[in-house]
Amino acid sequence: MELLPRRPAEFGSARYWDRFFRQRGQRPFEWYGAFPELCPVLHKYVRPRDKVLVVGCGNSELSEQMYDVGMCEDIVNIDISDAVIRQMQERSGSKRPKMSYLLMDMLQMDFPDAHFQVVLDKGTLDAVLTDEEEATLAKVDKMFAEISRVLQVGGRYFCVSLAQAHVLKKAVEYFSQEGWVVRVHQVASSGDKQQFVLPVFVYVMTKFRKIPGSASQILEICPEEQDKPMRVESTERLVAAVKDRQHYALLCSQLSKTPCGEQVSLDLCDKENGRPRYTLHVVDSPSVKPSRDNRFAIFIIPQGRETEWLFGTEEGRRQLAASAGFGRLVTVALHREQHYEGMAGIQAELSGKVMELAPPGLPARQQVPFLSVGGDIGVRTVRHRATSPLSGEYVVEDVKGDGTCYFRRLIFLRNRNVVQSEARLLAPTPPPGQKKRRKDKKKPSPAEPPAAIDRSYLCCEHHKAMVAGLCLLGGPDPLPGALLAVLVVGLGGGSLPLFVHDYFSQARVAVAEIDPSMLEVATRWFGFSQGDRMRVHVSDGLDYVAKLAAEAPAQYDAIMFDVDSKDLTVGMSCPPPAFVEKPFLQKVKTILKPEGVFVLNLVCRDTRLKESVLATLREVFPLLYTRRIEGEVNEILFCQPSPEGRQDPAELGARARALEGALRQPGRPWDSSYVLADMLQAVKIL
Repeated sequence: MELLPRRPAEFGSARYWDRFFRQRGQRPFEWYGAFPELCPVLHKYVRPRDKVLVVGCGNSELSEQMYDVGMCEDIVNIDISDAVIRQMQERSGSKRPKMSYLLMDMLQMDFPDAHFQVVLDKGTLDAVLTDEEEATLAKVDKMFAEISRVLQVGGRYFCVSLAQAHVLKKAVEYFSQEGWVVRVHQVASSGDKQQFVLPVFVYVMTKFRKIPGSASQILEICPEEQDKPMRVESTERLVAAVKDRQHYALLCSQLSKTPCGEQVSLDLCDKENGRPRYTLHVVDSPSVKPSRDNRFAIFIIPQGRETEWLFGTEEGRRQLAASAGFGRLVTVALHREQHYEGMAGIQAELSGKVMELAPPGLPARQQVPFLSVGGDIGVRTVRHRATSPLSGEYVVEDVKGDGTCYFRRLIFLRNRNVVQSEARLLAPTPPPGQKKRRKDKKKPSPAEPPAAIDRSYLCCEHHKAMVAGLCLLGGPDPLPGALLAVLVVGLGGGSLPLFVHDYFSQARVAVAEIDPSMLEVATRWFGFSQGDRMRVHVSDGLDYVAKLAAEAPAQYDAIMFDVDSKDLTVGMSCPPPAFVEKPFLQKVKTILKPEGVFVLNLVCRDTRLKESVLATLREVFPLLYTRRIEGEVNEILFCQPSPEGRQDPAELGARARALEGALRQPGRPWDSSYVLADMLQAVKIL
């Protein structure tokens, strides 16, 4: 387009603007921010008796519209283009006698000090501050100094801008250092988003007398949907908050035009404290044939179930969207730190925001259904929250699962979408002869002692596979009654060592756990206890195994590693890399009996790293079986020190059925969904 300059520097040239406005003619040119959009913010800060200066007025209608609606009349407009000033004098002339247009350079104004209560700048700063060259920054400093000079104390510099990071940063730093209060408003858009997608912002900078020696600054942001400003502590945080809103606007524009090939994720934060309140995933299903009623829906994930495969993985959400039969499904996860007023409250809170994520072609007044499991938002009760020096902040919470079952979970908040440990809760039963109390029964409070744990139930599929791996142990005695020595590295909630202890009646179980907080959590909240056959050693697993290898080799029938990595930057979250280095694995082999089995829970998303780990394991253990956990990243590895113990899948299946038969004792509870042979059906020999 011929009207645009060849070089950014031309934006500051009077010659360029004369040519621009002569070519454009009488048509008003609005960079951005039409009067209806700006009016609510202007009304907050501009009073009818204020003297207003508009710098770089161009032929915008903003001043005329402010005058015509009675917002204020004492308005002085200045510009460096003689052509546009003459044009505007002719256009306004006698219609607006109290408003004037003057040919003047804002870098060198003729007005006396403290002459105006408001200085209004609509796109002028953006046009001047095109780069961060030294000459440009000097020009902007001069502009700011002149604006400051002509404003009264208590006056407002009102700057309409697209808020590019370098522009916003320069304005905020300059005026906050001068002791001014800086507030940034996002303007509610009413224009054509197809044509212009970037949000418009208004910096309102209020002049105060600078207090010598004071370093305090007041920086605030007002999102478009609320009047109450949010305080931010630094220029960097303010720039980041604006950038988040710009990215969101671009995302909404993209989603409104084309289907998204990949799932899009975003957090909606609490207005009061800025913490995430909802996590949204936008899922498009190309296979769904669109009709009027199946274009768009919102799915509320019940509290506590956001970690389940169907809701917590890309593939699961894709399957959910396809089975729901909607072209675009937005899943909504609820955060544990927040309070929600039921499904109706969530719907009222989200209905306006989610419509910004609507697919292309959705009718403007189309009613969008809100879906959920069973029509409610689930139940989540935080029982305990604390911080461990080793594991960071964590919570113990009770959640309602599918149906009537309740589960207790341990969550490390550094990785809040992963359940660290889980146990099923037993339904409370009244004493013999006492009838159940129903409607008058009080709900347990978070401070009450924990409900009974179902020790017969292994919630985690990888734990079921690890226990099934004990079928690889040979010996003449029936396994449940055999004298077994088992080492478990990684306690968590304690369900794995508890199950081995309870169902293998002669097993002696040692547990190595590096974090003393986890022993306290397992004991208080997950029904774990120590005794003659169960001992916990609070020690780094690396050090404990090394000590055993030096003092007492070949003493364990089974060694189980279920230990998470604290380093989230590595593509392997279980175990830490040091646990699968060759020198350490050789120490593990040293303390394992020749006919024993080493069981490792491997969670590795890095393909190359995984191949390296498997190669190292094969170097140390000649016989290696693997079992993938369906729908999860977990892979259970069964390692044996001698190739002579190799068994084919049919043999393993027979041994598993025999072991399960021995474990299912009369009067002892057993989870009917736990079939050991199923756990070993998909085992492969590497």
